Amino acid sequence: MSEPDLDRSEQQPRGSGRPSDPSTESGDCLSGTAYESAELPTHQQLATTNQRRREFRSDARRALGRPAGERFKTKSGLNIVVVGGGPAGVAAAVTAASADPTARVTLIDDNPALGGQIWRQGAAPEPAVGARKWLRRLDQLGVERRCPATVIDTPSPGRLVVADAEGTSELAYHRLIVATGATERFLPFPGWTLPGVLGAGALQALVKGGLDVRGLRIVIAGTGPLLLAVTDLVRRRGGRVVALAEQADFSSVMTFGRSMWRSPSKGLQALGFAQSLWNVPYRFATWPARAEGEGQLERVVLVNPLGEANVVECDLLACGFGLRPNVALAQALSCDVVDGRVVVDDRQQTIVDGVYCAGEPTGIGGLDNALLQGRIAGLAAVGRSEEVRSLSRRRRREQRFVAVLEKAFRLRSELRSLPETDTIVCRCEDVTWGRVREFDDVRDCKLKTRCGMGPCQGRVCGGALEFLKGFRPETPRPPFFPVTLNTLAPTGASERTPASEDAPEE
Repeated sequence: MSEPDLDRSEQQPRGSGRPSDPSTESGDCLSGTAYESAELPTHQQLATTNQRRREFRSDARRALGRPAGERFKTKSGLNIVVVGGGPAGVAAAVTAASADPTARVTLIDDNPALGGQIWRQGAAPEPAVGARKWLRRLDQLGVERRCPATVIDTPSPGRLVVADAEGTSELAYHRLIVATGATERFLPFPGWTLPGVLGAGALQALVKGGLDVRGLRIVIAGTGPLLLAVTDLVRRRGGRVVALAEQADFSSVMTFGRSMWRSPSKGLQALGFAQSLWNVPYRFATWPARAEGEGQLERVVLVNPLGEANVVECDLLACGFGLRPNVALAQALSCDVVDGRVVVDDRQQTIVDGVYCAGEPTGIGGLDNALLQGRIAGLAAVGRSEEVRSLSRRRRREQRFVAVLEKAFRLRSELRSLPETDTIVCRCEDVTWGRVREFDDVRDCKLKTRCGMGPCQGRVCGGALEFLKGFRPETPRPPFFPVTLNTLAPTGASERTPASEDAPEE
């Protein structure tokens, strides 16, 4: 199948999709682990973990019917649920609904409107140009939008428990596409909790939402292409970028830059970034070692591998050490996660039958990769194998770009020495690096220090400790996000029911 014709605005809608806000102020992140204060598990409990995973997968095969890859009946009546409303999720929903007009496609996102961080609209009256046609097609095809809504449980194969403003409900599916995006990694250093220090992605969202940065002196630091995008946005909105500090060295960044010219769209993006960096102090192999100020950020100390320090006076520090695939929902579904990424095949199929994954959870690759994987997952979900194979060459090219990106901006070992003994690591529970560094097991650390057990459920400190200590995220336990008992009571979200009784029938 060729790429969906997004310009055919005359095509009439199918079905009666839920009315939706055309704006795109949204993120497609569904991250974090629900930490519990509990006793350590017994050896018997630990021994049954893998068995339960195998049983879940076996139940999934029985509940979801045909083996992966088998074509469906013309009148399939498939229930296809897409979790995550960023580019990958939107592309998956549009492609599946277009390829199989009989399928019922539902798109869930935990923000009021779709688009993800990259298509975030903010205060703009219209969606981003790249998002406009895709979102229009969602309406034309009658895709149901559930925004804002959050998946809080996966009680059995073929079922999700979804919480929104009206309470909780169970949602049945034959095929599930996980497109939950990524979260920003923030590393702790002395002074990082001062007012005026925030994430690079957070500054991007705030500026898009209307934050006035005109005349403000801003330092942007960390690693990855996001820093360039934020620099470009801040300068266009009148902010003064007084330093752009990239922890990767010059040769690595140049290698990445050359790779972008192999793709026309990426080449144009690289050209735009180069223009935006004119007159910006761009420092390679440099990172923030300390933020200083009396009750408010006043200056940042930047260092390099030679130990040279440079003090920069500033009003804001936007700092982000790359993006981290959001794999929490995939883990809860018993998908394989290796090196922090969901394992998929050429069809974006996970090891769990009927469950696909697209976009950043499979590896950080940017917009083009997310859209392509979303299209492939949408086609595979409705059994369009020939069309999936026709996209395999493009998929391999995008995977090479993912590998180049990961290698170019790999975090350097010196960053592990950033936190000092009294540096706060877990802001929710005021846990310092001195208390955390003695532990080698993430669960032991949580139970004895409460690190990661506060309101954010480890969404900030989890990424930091993954790098600093090598802690791997645990499989989340329901509910995946904090909810009230009143929210859980109507559906009994924590109850487990047999797949044979609850799974949808094809």
